[in-house]
Amino acid sequence: MTRNQATATGFSAVVLWSLLALFTVGTAPVPPLLLNALCFGIGGGAGLIWLLATGRIGQLGKVPLRVYAFGTAGLFGYHFLYFSALRAAPPAEAGLIAYLWPLLIVLLSALLPGERLARGHVAGAVLAFGGAALIVAAGRGVGGALQAGHILALLCAFTWSGYSLISRRLGAVPTAAVVVFCLASATLSLPAHLLLETTRWPADAAGWAAIAALGLGPVGLAFYTWDIGVKRGDIQLLGTAAYAAPLLSTLALVLAGVAEAQATLIIAAGLIAGGAALAARAARN
Repeated sequence: MTRNQATATGFSAVVLWSLLALFTVGTAPVPPLLLNALCFGIGGGAGLIWLLATGRIGQLGKVPLRVYAFGTAGLFGYHFLYFSALRAAPPAEAGLIAYLWPLLIVLLSALLPGERLARGHVAGAVLAFGGAALIVAAGRGVGGALQAGHILALLCAFTWSGYSLISRRLGAVPTAAVVVFCLASATLSLPAHLLLETTRWPADAAGWAAIAALGLGPVGLAFYTWDIGVKRGDIQLLGTAAYAAPLLSTLALVLAGVAEAQATLIIAAGLIAGGAALAARAARN
């Protein structure tokens, strides 16, 4: 797989994550830890079937335990913080803060061996962040008192950017390891839910469908494709392109009838596309 192909594969995760907010809203009133357990169980189970079908199950025995611990902490921590933030603060505000992670990836990637941070990367990241901020803040302005959800969202951003950047250093670890990350996250989430939360199930079939969709897509397949992208692709371009997720997420909400189409989308699309173009140009130079 070439560097460009790996980058495109990684971007498919961004497309899947654009459905994360829509599906998460649809799972209410399921609490965060239970939602973690259900979604990761589905995503990990699907990955396990894939490994068995392709004869790659043996790869799991070659991965060090410390890598499994790292991956589990990243996936479990990020989604627990994300689901909790969207329950504890206005989704628009929490979403804006959580989407600082692409900017952190672009800026902190300069610390990785063989990578450099050009002015085009910084300019592209800032421009794309402006587009993301415009989308998320359009429906409900960022302001008011700081809530617990805002802090959780900030921790969420640092967790995922750190996970993605460190994964770059683990290029020799097979993507198959993500299966264990998911299953271990589900295993951790269930007892934590029983100890800390009140069990609440989806109110109807649509809620269960949203959980299944989360587990197969944004909290399933996306992890495998993102792993390929950050290990073999252009991580700085991926970090900047990830700002397309708020745009795509908003479009998904519009198509689902949850939000109204506005001129803000067109302006934000230009900012995000321009930012990605700047980063792409910097990557080629």
